[in-house]
Amino acid sequence: MNRRAMLKTVGGTCSALALSQLAVVRAAAAETRFEGTRDSLKRYRIPEWFRDAKFGIWAHWGPQSAIEAGDWYARNMYIEGSEQYNYHVQTYGHPSKVGYKDLINDWKAAKWDPDGLISLYKRAGAKYFVSMGMHHDNFDLWNSKYNRWNSVQMGPKKDVVGIWREAARKQGLRFGVSEHLWISYKWWATAHLADKHGSLAGVPYDGADPKFADLYHDADSGRFGTTLDWNSDGIPDAWRKHYLDRVTDLIDQHAPDLLYTDGYLPFEEYGLKMVSHLYNVSAAHNGGVVEAVYNSKLDSDCAVGTCALDRERGVNDEISAEPWQSDTCIGQWHYKRGQKYKTAKKVIDLLTDIVSKNGNLLLSVPLPNSGEPDWEEREVLRDITAWMDVNGEGIFASRPWKIYGEGPSTEIKLKSEGFNEDKRGDFTAQDVRFTTKGSTLYAFVQGVPHREAIVKALGYDSDQRPGKIQHVSLLGARNAVKWTQEAGALRVTLPEEKLSEIGITLKVEFA
Repeated sequence: MNRRAMLKTVGGTCSALALSQLAVVRAAAAETRFEGTRDSLKRYRIPEWFRDAKFGIWAHWGPQSAIEAGDWYARNMYIEGSEQYNYHVQTYGHPSKVGYKDLINDWKAAKWDPDGLISLYKRAGAKYFVSMGMHHDNFDLWNSKYNRWNSVQMGPKKDVVGIWREAARKQGLRFGVSEHLWISYKWWATAHLADKHGSLAGVPYDGADPKFADLYHDADSGRFGTTLDWNSDGIPDAWRKHYLDRVTDLIDQHAPDLLYTDGYLPFEEYGLKMVSHLYNVSAAHNGGVVEAVYNSKLDSDCAVGTCALDRERGVNDEISAEPWQSDTCIGQWHYKRGQKYKTAKKVIDLLTDIVSKNGNLLLSVPLPNSGEPDWEEREVLRDITAWMDVNGEGIFASRPWKIYGEGPSTEIKLKSEGFNEDKRGDFTAQDVRFTTKGSTLYAFVQGVPHREAIVKALGYDSDQRPGKIQHVSLLGARNAVKWTQEAGALRVTLPEEKLSEIGITLKVEFA
């Protein structure tokens, strides 16, 4: 056989092999492709990166942040007598003359440094970053194909989502986007109303002007008034289709690793198409493997496959079989001047509790108009960073133990739901949370004990039957610690040096 014939044969063999492999890949991709149905989405499984991540940071930042007067400003400024209505009248004028549309260009983002902020968040331990995509105010934070009210044409004149995405991925963080759009049709109802009292009683607010229906919706949405029922009842099909187009455009342009819906999976067939499209786009970008996560706040949505459950400002009461997420904020969701923030201690209490129950914490740090965190926010992040530097090894890529914890806080039974995070006070040195990595157990003592840390669940005859302990160390300590495993507890003598104002972590190795 001559050389040319040999090469032709070898080339033909390689080509056949390559085609065969390609056929296998295509078949696998077809098998994993999701359809927009509940049955199809039941096959979805949460990716390992989300199980391992444990901590994310969220920029809940948009035009409403320009006013720096707190959350839901765009809606509440149209509710006569509310704090934000009064502020608006005194600062800008009556909402029949100066509406929300007139404030959007005040959002300048003049000191926004996305690379610097992502670096700051990464140092604090964040493994994923989430940008707001669009809030209930119907304003898109990317170069939207379907909405002229967007951040490229107005406000900062930047593709905010795209810039955040590039900064996050450049530094190795997973990237997510939150959408709050589906309820917008009802949420904006107040902009169609008018004062009931005073010299301008009966004069419609600017939301009633049909020229701005593409921001405030059509006049019919005004029938919902000031009552906001968090459901899709009465929302027209035209809006549902438009919603799907907008979110599909967001997915197509930015292929997020995580998509968070503020509520449940909306509008059934439209929402199912949205989620299946998210997963299919993710597979197309990741060699046929779905790396994306969708968050819904409805337990039944995520009961079998489909999504990862999110609890807004909420914690579970027990260990969950599937990874889940709690989202919270150190202040109000939208920036408010003078607001009081959660302490780093409160954030770490939440984090360790959530992680011990197989969850992740997504923490919003509200940015002001400028895009530059204020001094108090930087202090909170600094303290979180200091704790993570010492104790983070017990957080990231960990898994739950037999029980999530012990101590007085475990005796306060909470219904697993949202908005329950404040139903317990700060944890103390008697409160312990557990995680594991292989044969290593981490016991997070949620305070600083005086001289001795006591962990009852690690006594050799405890109900948990932990087994014989081989070694105990204290994360961050310069020297070895003395310890004994007794019938009733593990007892660890602590060094004189104070390692933290927040809490300490025992690293326990079993034989």
